[in-house]
Amino acid sequence: MTNKQAAIKPRDRDTILSALRAGVVPRLGLQHVQVGRQREIEAMIRDIQRVAEGGASIRFVIGSYGAGKTFFLFLVRQIALQSKLAVCQADLSPDRRIHATGGQARTLYAELVRSLSTRTAPEGGALRNILESYIQRATERAGASGISIEQAVRDGLGDIREMVAGYDFATVIAAYARGYEDGNSLLQDSALRWLRGEYTTRTEARTDLGVRSIIDDSTFYDGLRLLARFVRIAGFGGLLVCLDELVNLYKLQSSQARKQNYEQILRILNDVLQGTTEGIGFILGGTPEFLLDTRRGLYSYEALQSRLAENSFAGRGLADYSGPVINLPNLTPEELYHLLERLRDVFASGNPDRWLVPDEALAAFMAHCANRVGEAYFRTPRNTVKAFVDLMAIMEQNPDARWQDLLDQVDVNEDRDGSADHEVAGDGEDPDDELATLRL
Repeated sequence: MTNKQAAIKPRDRDTILSALRAGVVPRLGLQHVQVGRQREIEAMIRDIQRVAEGGASIRFVIGSYGAGKTFFLFLVRQIALQSKLAVCQADLSPDRRIHATGGQARTLYAELVRSLSTRTAPEGGALRNILESYIQRATERAGASGISIEQAVRDGLGDIREMVAGYDFATVIAAYARGYEDGNSLLQDSALRWLRGEYTTRTEARTDLGVRSIIDDSTFYDGLRLLARFVRIAGFGGLLVCLDELVNLYKLQSSQARKQNYEQILRILNDVLQGTTEGIGFILGGTPEFLLDTRRGLYSYEALQSRLAENSFAGRGLADYSGPVINLPNLTPEELYHLLERLRDVFASGNPDRWLVPDEALAAFMAHCANRVGEAYFRTPRNTVKAFVDLMAIMEQNPDARWQDLLDQVDVNEDRDGSADHEVAGDGEDPDDELATLRL
């Protein structure tokens, strides 16, 4: 029997259940459905602490479809926000790449900045808040030292000006501060557009802000480094960049495009490992094929293979969590059972007196799924979880129903080879979004 949980807020409960039934990861209440992954989480907490202390980190979170990458990234994101880091996240797609010449890298950068979140603005759109936090700190310095606010704003950006593309970055921040003090919303909006990578021509940026450069495909990584430095100056611990669905790089048909993206990843990896960047962390989510395939994956690039190779002493129950790769193992039957317990608690709002089914129903449900699907349902349990949530919904709305009678009606989708269906409900994206991500 599971221990009694704290009461679950109605908003968290409804968000969790709605997301599970839709086949996606909930953005609220993740702690209520977290099971396992303790050592992996501890490794990520150490990374977050390193970033907050001015260091840098990079992790490749690798797992099969449904192993839990998306959920894991979402949980790490929440931990980072509570640790006073700024966080940005995006999924790679055909229109979003780390390296490109047709605007795809700039599009990815723009999406990352739009998603920028802090503890007080966890849903994104925090760039304006961060800018105003910096202006407030500059105002306090101006009052203490007897200089103008504009001078205090510029003095605080000295470190940024020394970085690649830093002079124009600092100029744009100063322009936003000037617009903020003067009540010039047009100037503020222009500065925000530049910082979000939304300018497509240098001419327009020069007309609006007096700068000669913009953030484009060629400055994707430099822009993130500048942003990381700025959020630290503005009073935050650093910047955590979460990139999911890197399998889209593996899927690129052009070998040259793949190589250029892998070279960009190698540049980031080298900067982190050599200590030449600060205050920024990267989490990259991908499948084993994306990492290990020697023809199309990261291992096809020799320099990356040598840096990402598994510790030869790991295995036979021994794991190394200090390297850049974190492998997410499959869900065990015990962990799935614990997850079903947690889901039962969510339906009951954390009150065991309101459980809809007893413990024997959980065991019977798992046995039913194992008989219908086989061992595969442990690897990709999204459909299993969705079926359990559907069962609980029927029990909740029909108090006279018996779970024994309903169990034979539970249908866990299977594909033709007998493994769990890998389609993601409703979103058309890779099945990495699936609910098996509930295995934490």
